[in-house]
Amino acid sequence: MSPSPVGDERLEHYWREGFVVVPRLLDADSLARWCERLDAIVGGEVEPADGMLVMRDVMVAKGAVRPSDRREAVAKLQDFEADAVLWSYPTDERLLDCVERFVGREVFSLHTMLINKPPNVDGRHPLHQDLLYFPFRPADAIVAAWTALEPVTRENGCLVVIPGSHRGGLRRHENPDWEHVNLAYFGAEGVGPDAERVHLEMDPGDTVFFHPLLLHGSGRNRTAGFRRAISAHFASLACTWEWKGADVQRRYKVVRGSGAGGWWNGPRSDEPSVDPLDYLPFRRAPEPR
Repeated sequence: MSPSPVGDERLEHYWREGFVVVPRLLDADSLARWCERLDAIVGGEVEPADGMLVMRDVMVAKGAVRPSDRREAVAKLQDFEADAVLWSYPTDERLLDCVERFVGREVFSLHTMLINKPPNVDGRHPLHQDLLYFPFRPADAIVAAWTALEPVTRENGCLVVIPGSHRGGLRRHENPDWEHVNLAYFGAEGVGPDAERVHLEMDPGDTVFFHPLLLHGSGRNRTAGFRRAISAHFASLACTWEWKGADVQRRYKVVRGSGAGGWWNGPRSDEPSVDPLDYLPFRRAPEPR
């Protein structure tokens, strides 16, 4: 068994800064296969798999932009567990060798996306924390993997992170005051303009791993091309469901460990400690007395 690309130095960087980039983790043939699958689904040559969401950009959906072809209409493919081609990403052994260093060997896939970010639309994603969307805790037992499928630059809307921001708690999130915002693209409150921002420009195959509390987002694509990336979140089987008042009947695929290939529906906490609506703009949490 070859050693994980995440050695002790990279692991230390992850826990200190909330993220770490592993250059050239995945090969060009794999990247091309996933891009071709995206084009086939968006172009209508392949039907979306069961459970997959093909998300149009909001500007296209509202008629503010008329795309020249179908690819320019789609912001992302989400939840591709049932697509055999795309599912080869979160089950890639090279990726899982890294994931194991952050959250252990017994792991399930929590969420999957292929992000398209077309030209000619706004497409920004405000600074946010992914834990906002996940019912499981502890946060330290969850990690994201995000791989550049094509060159990712500041011009085409690379990821932006605030180093060390994972050491705080989950913040309230709000709807950004923008004219065009994609569905559920919430932004964290209280992020000042002076917060240190790092732009993660990446080459194809480079993969960033980041903590679910890390503040991160992405800018507008100002080029004539696309900014494509494939992403998955992973969590330890030791996690528990901690949301109050939400009973989402969803199963999760185990991707490494003794139950790999099976389904996992994690245990619910006897006393759930998190009300997700306290962190969303739909309801304000009461101010402390």
